[in-house]
Amino acid sequence: MSYEGKMLEDFVMPTRKEVEQALLKTLFKHNGVIKEFATGEEIVNEIADEFSLNKAQRTVVLERVYRKENRIVKTPLWHRLLYRAADSLAKEKLVSKPTSTVLLTNKKEWMLTENGFDEALRLLNIPKSQKEHLQTKSYEVQKIVKKLIETPRPENYNPFYNEKRVAKVTRESAIRIRGFRQAVIEAYDYKCAFCGMKLNSLRDLSWEVEAAHIVPHSEKGKDDILNGLSLCHLHHWAFDAGWFAIENNFTIQVSSKVNSLHTDFGRMGDYDFIRIFSNKNYKMFLPKKKEIYPHQKAISWHRENKFHH
Repeated sequence: MSYEGKMLEDFVMPTRKEVEQALLKTLFKHNGVIKEFATGEEIVNEIADEFSLNKAQRTVVLERVYRKENRIVKTPLWHRLLYRAADSLAKEKLVSKPTSTVLLTNKKEWMLTENGFDEALRLLNIPKSQKEHLQTKSYEVQKIVKKLIETPRPENYNPFYNEKRVAKVTRESAIRIRGFRQAVIEAYDYKCAFCGMKLNSLRDLSWEVEAAHIVPHSEKGKDDILNGLSLCHLHHWAFDAGWFAIENNFTIQVSSKVNSLHTDFGRMGDYDFIRIFSNKNYKMFLPKKKEIYPHQKAISWHRENKFHH
């Protein structure tokens, strides 16, 4: 038995498989990403707490001779076990290593892959059908997000898909749709572009806001950040229904049909979620980067085809 193996046995440490499963569940709990296992990182203690490790198990160190520099390197056994488990998951393509993730997000983190996401759902007995509603990140989805956010703003933008879209949902199309959603709501800082509401679930796995298409899917509108808005459920419905339009200067226009509504309609107590935007100077919330503002071609199409003047 190796020196490390004997230490694991002597201190009755969890098995690597047990730690791998705990890592997948912890990644899911943390929206798909966790930091490297450095000393002082909360994640190291969080997973240790799940196994109820005692002080000795958390602090015992491995001593190895680093022959190149003729010095002794001390590594906490628990950190070593965490790293070996994460590295094993990376070899199984269930997570991406920090060296890969940093190229995508500029952060040294372990991140779930789509396969790792599926395995975490299986371990937690959560149906795969919930994936599209969860905010959990995956390496493949973040690649789509990066592409959507960093693609240069075209001079001649077309918000429509030219080719006919296949109705059947494939794994690739599901990842693209989730990438669109993630990119849009991240761009708007998880807020509704109209009312500014920002709220996540108690388990921190999903946000109330939705990624709305300006030119809808039914009209072959693109899954594209220039054709997207982050809207709360109410304002998403009202925008699609034609109660609102967006001017080219990004002020919100309210349909004149509001004048024929009964005064009780559209109200929640003292809050009127339609009439509050009747002020002609009410401007929508916008992303920090001008390059990903909604495109004028998309919002003008919506004004002309969906808005009730």
